[in-house]
Amino acid sequence: MKFRNNTYLKTLCCLLTVVVAASCSKKERETSDATGKGDIEYWITTGDKTSLLKNVPGGISFGTVAAETPVIEIDTTQKFQTIDGFGYALTGGSAYLLNQKLDAARRDAILKELFLTDGSNIGVSYLRISVGSSDLDDHVFTYNDLAEGKKDPELKGFSIDADKKDLIPVLKEILKLNPDIKIMGSPWSAPAWMKDNNSLKGGSLKPEYYQAFADYFVKYIQAMATEGITIDAITLQNEPENPKNNPSMLMTAEQQATFVKNNLGPAFEKAGIKTKIVVFDHNCDHPEYPITVLNDSTARKYIDGSAFHLYLGEIEALSKVHEAHPDKSLYFTEQWTSPQGEFSGDLRWHTRHLIIGATRNWSRNVLEWNLAADPQFNPHTDQGGCTMCQGALTIGDSVTRNVSYYIIGQASKFVRPGSVRIASTIASDLYNVAFITPDGKKALVVVNDSDSKKDFAIRIGEKTAPASLPAGAVATYVW
Repeated sequence: MKFRNNTYLKTLCCLLTVVVAASCSKKERETSDATGKGDIEYWITTGDKTSLLKNVPGGISFGTVAAETPVIEIDTTQKFQTIDGFGYALTGGSAYLLNQKLDAARRDAILKELFLTDGSNIGVSYLRISVGSSDLDDHVFTYNDLAEGKKDPELKGFSIDADKKDLIPVLKEILKLNPDIKIMGSPWSAPAWMKDNNSLKGGSLKPEYYQAFADYFVKYIQAMATEGITIDAITLQNEPENPKNNPSMLMTAEQQATFVKNNLGPAFEKAGIKTKIVVFDHNCDHPEYPITVLNDSTARKYIDGSAFHLYLGEIEALSKVHEAHPDKSLYFTEQWTSPQGEFSGDLRWHTRHLIIGATRNWSRNVLEWNLAADPQFNPHTDQGGCTMCQGALTIGDSVTRNVSYYIIGQASKFVRPGSVRIASTIASDLYNVAFITPDGKKALVVVNDSDSKKDFAIRIGEKTAPASLPAGAVATYVW
């Protein structure tokens, strides 16, 4: 009996050991899972390029932080504008390089990387294209070019055939990947015969051709629609205060107001066109320009909003326009990077002032200039084309990803169209902007705009997560 009791006790002990071990093993697995994947995922790009839109394993978790730690406070109850997207200008030159310099397989791969969101793809969601040529085409053209002395006010010779070689085929491939991508069109010039200097560079639109130019926009939007391409918005003129580009055209605020209220607005209304009309499309040093246009009550009813670049002025100018006309949209449509700039400096500056600054000042989008160039920064027009505009991609024997690829990617991949900006506080050179995405997640873009590592915390409600960023680094936190 004693022997049997000893055997029984040994068996019972073994069973208890197995049960306890299994329980401990389960708890260890649960603890491991919790620490293996934190509460907040994040992706980081550093100025030294050691991390390029890299997902950091484990992320960060909510916990306790030291009392003196700088804190970024997120407030989901304060909501601002809806985001349309982040992306690039798909210039005629960019389209040429994608279509002519890459074979079908390489082009398909790079377009998927740009326009899809899964895996390492960056999910570009907004494009700006030129109506006619920009200064980053290999030659200057409009859709109604005539011999000197000829006129065509009825636009009988209008044709978008020039875009059918490269731009339209590339757009169609992009639309297969992302049918919902938003496209904005911007003219660099009206046809020369409509202008007072009879040239595609400089000069102004003659008042007697305002209606012809309005009809030109109508025909353009209808022709692109026939190709299956929806133009979500148009600006009236790229950089209307700059006559030095080739092509280019001057337009004053008063001229834009007159053109919209008497010609373009009624022409769109008559044709049933829903494409948004956007004014200005130039630098932040003159917020009074779009305010003047929008102050015209008749023009205003046709106008969706105004667009900006930041080669001059301060990004806060967008908020001045918002304060004057809070019912109108704001867009950020262009900023270029140069091969003479440093990756680290451009990453910091563009993220702080555009991705963060523009959206904190009510912009619905952020676009970099431009998508692609070759190793010699071609193509571009002569006598006024940008000779040092570096694309997000350099397309030569291989494809190189440059700084604006990562500037946009840190936002476009995570802050999807339909996201809503929410309130967040700035702490200790940690400039940031926060959003609620369409799937209910929070996304926070932060740049450490200092020369030293920064420890900080992200606080939402009662929960606080400790975080850290190297000097000059950009990170996107998602939870």
